Amino acid sequence: MRTLAVLALLSLVFLPVLAAVQDRIEPDRVTVQHILIAFKGSVPDPKVTRSYADAERLALKIFEKAKAGEDFDAMVKSYTNDSYPGIYKLTNRDVTPDPAGKEFSRAKMVQAFGDVSFGLEVGGVGLAVFDSATSKFGWHIIKRLE
Repeated sequence: MRTLAVLALLSLVFLPVLAAVQDRIEPDRVTVQHILIAFKGSVPDPKVTRSYADAERLALKIFEKAKAGEDFDAMVKSYTNDSYPGIYKLTNRDVTPDPAGKEFSRAKMVQAFGDVSFGLEVGGVGLAVFDSATSKFGWHIIKRLE
């Protein structure tokens, strides 16, 4: 009886840990669409004149709209400081990109972009916040397509 109780207790402790580890297994490839919200000086585009604070507010507003299910493609057209349609096929670490498939290595992207992209479920939306080391171009609102 005591053995059963110990096993039950162990399962309560370790099953959630195992589930969490299993949930973190990342795919080899993803396709994402993104909206870049830049601010003056974060990208070499003289048309980007918004302040850091304005960019942050706009990025958070768009992220909320995206999470609510607003038409992501339409928002890319309206808001991105990157080229439309902003779709990237990425390969994960240790996976060789297929040049014919127009894939990019995760290692060639800013770190936060890859981290968010590979952490999303298909259809999921995430936000890579501006950080001078990991997301130096601004805020990325990212939707995983495949």
